[in-house]
Amino acid sequence: MSVAFKSREDHRKQLELEEARKAGLAPAEVDEDGKEINPHIPQYMSSAPWYLNAERPSLKHQRKWKSDPNYTKSWYDRGAKIYQADKYRKGACENCGAMTHNAKSCMERPRKTGAKWTNMHIAPDDKIESFELDYDGKRDRWNGFDPATYALVIERYEARDEARRKYLKEQQLKKLEEKNSKQNGEGGVSDEDDDEDALKVDEAKVDESKQMDFAKVEKRVRTTGGGSTGTVRNLRIQEDTAKYLLNLDINSAYYDPKTRSMREDPLPDADPNEKFYGGDNQNRLSGQALEFKQLNVHAWEAFEKGQDIHLQAAPSQAELLYKNYKVIKEKLKSRLKDTIAEKYGNAASEEEIPRELLLGQSERQVEYDRAGRIIQGVESFLPRSKYEEDVYINNHTSVWGSWWKDHQWGYKCCKQTIKNSYCTGAAGIEAAEAAADLMKANVARKAASEDMRAPAEEKNLATWGTDVPDNLNLDQKQLAEALRKEDERKKEEKDERKRKYNVRWNDEVTAEEMEAYRMKKIHHDDPMKDFLH
Repeated sequence: MSVAFKSREDHRKQLELEEARKAGLAPAEVDEDGKEINPHIPQYMSSAPWYLNAERPSLKHQRKWKSDPNYTKSWYDRGAKIYQADKYRKGACENCGAMTHNAKSCMERPRKTGAKWTNMHIAPDDKIESFELDYDGKRDRWNGFDPATYALVIERYEARDEARRKYLKEQQLKKLEEKNSKQNGEGGVSDEDDDEDALKVDEAKVDESKQMDFAKVEKRVRTTGGGSTGTVRNLRIQEDTAKYLLNLDINSAYYDPKTRSMREDPLPDADPNEKFYGGDNQNRLSGQALEFKQLNVHAWEAFEKGQDIHLQAAPSQAELLYKNYKVIKEKLKSRLKDTIAEKYGNAASEEEIPRELLLGQSERQVEYDRAGRIIQGVESFLPRSKYEEDVYINNHTSVWGSWWKDHQWGYKCCKQTIKNSYCTGAAGIEAAEAAADLMKANVARKAASEDMRAPAEEKNLATWGTDVPDNLNLDQKQLAEALRKEDERKKEEKDERKRKYNVRWNDEVTAEEMEAYRMKKIHHDDPMKDFLH
């Protein structure tokens, strides 16, 4: 459509006309064929491109206006033959004698002697067709399907239903004959009308079961929000443990494999804090599901009492009435509470409850026997920690940590500080005390003997950082050994691969070792230090 210049006033009128058409106050615009155009279609869709030279708005340019005449929707003529030859022809299939294929592509059973040599049983020529299909034709999975072939399936199912109905009639007749024979033996009289009525009821049951089967087949469950339907129900994550594997006991909670549901708790005796699945009933009785049940029950009760309320027809109205009902109910409860408090008084606000009623006394009755065991009633147990309590191992009569001595824990029964030790009882305590006394006596005896011993000859020792004494006498053999050790130490310092990991510092050395260190030490003011190796 050619775009002409429009003034501001014409543009404003055009916009007002479009708004009126959208509101239904003005008639819709008509295309070239006289059909109305939806006013809510955007202009860029209803306006044709300039190169089509369209005079009026239309939607023809949105349709497929280019069509290829070569495209076809026909299909192959199955089993069609075009010519039946009497003798073998040159260039035909050597196996069957048809001209439409060669021996390699032949679909017949390989003959012991082909038609080329026997010149007998020549196969007819097949009808060869080639089609140029469009986009939809190439992807049509039902192209070439003959609907008449499905009649065989229908006939098979009808024959099965007829046989089933006939079998049920025969079974019903047998039951009626047995019943009539019993009545005749007792002097009763059978009635043929009752037999016919029973047969009619049986046929009605058969038809009803058949309808139920079809209803089950036609049942679909909406799985996505886009409107698509499918037969998959209750999708779950494949990494999770299946419900039927939680408890394989036969007497445990029942698992329905068709709906993949398990209403009851499969592990009722397990710790609730450690269970990740407690049955489907926990979802039915928690969250908004319980609120919806209460809302549904309220709608039913209100409808029975004459209220015009329906949860499915007017859900907003039903929810509003339920909220008002809860508010009014709370007001009535508070008013009743205030009335009772005004009439009888409030003991909780006037005076405090005695301490023996709060902490000590209760109406619960617990019976004990002479040994202190509970006969009747329940005793409140103290909460236990997650650690082991009152566990005695290795014949101990007390727990680990019941005795403390010299910054060590132990057992009080035998006074041992080793946790995995075997209890020795009182004999072990006496032996330990005797060993401790003997050790103290030996230590005292050794100290007394060291005090009485004469002082030994002091070693000729020197300390790092001290000066060389004047009266120093050196042993030549020990000096030579010290020089050798000093050379080895120098080599270790130069070669890091020979350096030891655990190096211990010793500040007390002999005079020979100190002299060897001084002799091997490099002085910076020595003019011959560069010639040392």
